[in-house]
Amino acid sequence: MEDLSRVSALTFDLFGTILDLGGSLVPPINRFLDTHEVRLSGDKFWEQWRARQRIEQYQDTIMSLGHSGYLATVRRALVYTLHLNGIEPTDELVSKLMSAWRELSPFPEVLPALKKLANQYKLVILSNGDSEFLDYLTKNRVSYVFDYVFSVDTVGAFKPHPGVYLRAASALGLGTHQCLMVSSNSFDIMGARACGFRAVFVNRYQLPYEDTDYQPDSTVSNFTQLTEFLLSD
Repeated sequence: MEDLSRVSALTFDLFGTILDLGGSLVPPINRFLDTHEVRLSGDKFWEQWRARQRIEQYQDTIMSLGHSGYLATVRRALVYTLHLNGIEPTDELVSKLMSAWRELSPFPEVLPALKKLANQYKLVILSNGDSEFLDYLTKNRVSYVFDYVFSVDTVGAFKPHPGVYLRAASALGLGTHQCLMVSSNSFDIMGARACGFRAVFVNRYQLPYEDTDYQPDSTVSNFTQLTEFLLSD
């Protein structure tokens, strides 16, 4: 095991790492598809929506025309996905599907793990989400009081922009080597490692990792394994 003795803060991605996006969003998507008699699975629709959202985020950062915000990219990606499947994106329809994002739930093992990790580390949210949305989700959906909730709004660019990780470490009064990124997104792990963070990749779905020199210190399947890795003697 790599020496992580200098790490004092764990910075967590929220969407897909702590919050179960697919498990939370696919059921309402399926209800929508059934109502509109669309021959497409909720899983496939969500896969398309999520993939397009990431393109929207990358475009937003690369163009440097002003940070749109997380929910704006989610909405644009939804409109694109509806068009992709031949569905007219009316304001009512878009609003109804977007409202499902306020009902996101954490993976079941997350809260017990956070309570154990809090005995040794500062626990920090480091997320692409909008500040107000993060406050709502951490208080009402995760129901956990983190030591710090850091939104990329502060930087005006989405992860994996280096400024996000560097600004977060600075805000915590720590060196990047004292921070460890926990994320289910390999691009997030890569970005954090490139900035000097330590990192653990939470790979719930056995996805491939980036072809890069910036590898995680460990790969785990869930937060139970994360806790075992970080708190082992």
